[in-house]
Amino acid sequence: MRLGALLLAAIGLSSTPSSSSAAPAGGGPFVIRVVDDKTGRGVPLVELRTVHSSSWWTDSGGVVAFEEPGLMGEEVFFHIASPGYEYPKDGFDNRGTKLRPVPGGRVEIKLRRVQVAERLYRVTGAGIYRDTLLAGLKPPIQHPVLNGQVLGQDTVIVAPYRGRLHWCWGDTDRASYPLGNFGASGATSGIPGRGGLDPAVGIDLTYFVGGDGFCRPMCPESEFGKGLKWIEGLMTVRDKGAERLVARVAAGASLGPTREWHLAVFNDARGSFDSVVRWDLHDGHDSSHPFHARVGGVEYLYLYPNYRVPATLEALRDLGRYEAFTCVAGAGRLEGKERVIDRDPQGRVRYRWKAGADRLHAGRLEELVASGRLKREECWLRLVDIETGAPVSGGRGSVCWNPFLRRWVMVASGKPGEVWISQADAPTGPWVNARRVAEHGRYNFYNPTQHPFFDEEGGRIIYFEGTYTEAFSGAPAKTPRYDYNQILYRLEVDDSRVRGAVPFPPFPGEEGAALPEP
Repeated sequence: MRLGALLLAAIGLSSTPSSSSAAPAGGGPFVIRVVDDKTGRGVPLVELRTVHSSSWWTDSGGVVAFEEPGLMGEEVFFHIASPGYEYPKDGFDNRGTKLRPVPGGRVEIKLRRVQVAERLYRVTGAGIYRDTLLAGLKPPIQHPVLNGQVLGQDTVIVAPYRGRLHWCWGDTDRASYPLGNFGASGATSGIPGRGGLDPAVGIDLTYFVGGDGFCRPMCPESEFGKGLKWIEGLMTVRDKGAERLVARVAAGASLGPTREWHLAVFNDARGSFDSVVRWDLHDGHDSSHPFHARVGGVEYLYLYPNYRVPATLEALRDLGRYEAFTCVAGAGRLEGKERVIDRDPQGRVRYRWKAGADRLHAGRLEELVASGRLKREECWLRLVDIETGAPVSGGRGSVCWNPFLRRWVMVASGKPGEVWISQADAPTGPWVNARRVAEHGRYNFYNPTQHPFFDEEGGRIIYFEGTYTEAFSGAPAKTPRYDYNQILYRLEVDDSRVRGAVPFPPFPGEEGAALPEP
């Protein structure tokens, strides 16, 4: 069954498109459904704007329930716009169409997708299927308009644990007051095929809530102190024969240095995290999406593709066991002005795994390049647009093994709103050739992450999501209901535009070194 037909069956709609307003079926709103012309699936985040600049936005079903006094029964021109999608221009370069809204009428509008990834639905926030409900249709999820009293959530972190998916987010907005939950929020959902929905249809989140019904902190003040708490990485390890859910938590967090960091273990009975180690570290915020891989018979947790630790709770507690993949000589520390780059006798840069070394994230690589100590072509992360050859400012993202490609795949942010995909034969890259697969106009879309537990057809189809937000962007206004929430995308990695991003050879010693843990 096609993706569009699958969702249509879930919400009780026919997959047969209509190109004009249907005859009135009685009272109620005029239902406008905007669909992808290839999949037949409703397209979220489409703006329909009238000549007098009133806007309606499609919900996650691609639906707008239009009921505007004064315009019903009149011919109305709607400008149609959605990042990554396109409606044909008329002779005056207007992208839109003329409709006559009538109570109970229905119309379908087809958009052409010009980006590689397909936008599926909003995962968090209020009114996810607001217009679908107003149109009298059946939403595919249990809580289509409000769940855990959540209006907005920042940055998703997720891991499978004991037969369910465990989700965590950062700062969370609530309906009752401008200040919400700043101690990290949490929820669970079923795994597809094991009680969970097909990811093409939706995600049913069950929030950890307090007595007032609002999602409560997963990192309580009694354990982690006052101030913001951000879960920066969520992972599982075996400890004394039992599976444990472990988190690295930035406490007293801000966009700059933190007060401290904690290693935390999930308390299943209480439904929140316990701090088991407090570290006097002040590293800034950088979301992590860990994965397991085996090297030389040792199982590691890669917190980032160039930062790892043996996959045991004992090792996670000991900062001396953490290793960074670095080209900085000596102990690999970046303190002081002398930052000597390790090179072989021929002057070629030499990367090695070093315990206790500083992680060379994108910002530190940029500093080394700006200082003249390192050339950009020597960096382990140096994304380039395969279409134009222009450098891509690779930001935060995730790396996962893709069994279909038999390669590691990175999904990362670029400039605000951009999402890029790259491939490599080792987690450490080098990450070079990249393809832009999603865009969001002048809006931001940060901290994108893959969900390998949603992979379909052996990894031919992957899913990723990120935070859609006006923050740190040039957006002139916030998108109603969508702002500061998570949006899920679907991507076919055998698309010729993706497969063209051929990887560079791995660094010496890294060829086939890390294999995914089954």
